Amino acid sequence: MRAACGFPVRRTTARRRRRTAPAVAAALVALVCAAPVAVAGGSGDDTGRTVTLAGGRGVHLECRGTGSPTVVLVSGTGGAADEWTHVAVHGALEPSAKAVLPEVARYTRVCAYDRPGTTRADDTPTTSTPVTQPTSARDGADDLRAVLAAAGERGPYVLVGASWGAMITELLARTDAPAVAGLVTVDGASPHLRDTMTPEQWSDWMRLIGTRPKGKGPEVPDYPAAIREIRAAPASPKPAVPAVVLTSDHPWDLKVGRTGSTWPAWLAAQERLAAELHARHVTRTDSGHGIAVAQPALVSDAIREVVDAARAAGRQAPTR
Repeated sequence: MRAACGFPVRRTTARRRRRTAPAVAAALVALVCAAPVAVAGGSGDDTGRTVTLAGGRGVHLECRGTGSPTVVLVSGTGGAADEWTHVAVHGALEPSAKAVLPEVARYTRVCAYDRPGTTRADDTPTTSTPVTQPTSARDGADDLRAVLAAAGERGPYVLVGASWGAMITELLARTDAPAVAGLVTVDGASPHLRDTMTPEQWSDWMRLIGTRPKGKGPEVPDYPAAIREIRAAPASPKPAVPAVVLTSDHPWDLKVGRTGSTWPAWLAAQERLAAELHARHVTRTDSGHGIAVAQPALVSDAIREVVDAARAAGRQAPTR
């Protein structure tokens, strides 16, 4: 079942079970998926609005809190902004004040958005205007940059990427380095999976990805294109910024074929990602892939660690 990030979590959530019937679930699994400070672009709560991009396309955005740097939460495959406002409770996803977004809003400005083709916790499609699928990390980074600009949300930003979302945040950190004050990945995908999987696993995964329907429907990440885009970008990120990598410790599997578990490859890729980012690597998470809903306090604490480090380094918006 695709709980928060496009991959299985330890518990099944009743609300999302309907859209993760075996065939759909297999496809989704295959996609990897302080002290007072200055106000940074907006203040108070914004429980949801549609931001209009060039060409008239709309994207749903939710922001809360005040302070700088602004935290930007980027969900995994198919996941809308409410991945960050819900927690897993007795096998179901429920809205909670202890979820990541409301907790982060206690100490800084925080935003989350619905990418095109994503689905909310109540099984309804997002109101964000659909786009032709598949989409790459560059598409995601360009959209995120445009959404923040159109909404008047000022940097610098601490980028938080879950699963496929980490591909988007890594590319944005490489290409917009001055705007990025820190990074957190939440069992994040990375280009290193191409190297840590066996050739057979990679081939099976790409074959499964290729079976997803195209057109203006559910989100379909283009993983090979994302790898090319990230590897062609400047070294990530320069200058170095504070970073935390959170890795699941309850084994799960992409289930891409009969070539053995992908769990060892996932762990190896996490190690490489943490080394690349010079990040603190948290490997004891007591969670499967959906860390944000299973262990929201762990995620919000990691974000606060990076926000505090960014503030200490002077990476925040100037006082208005």
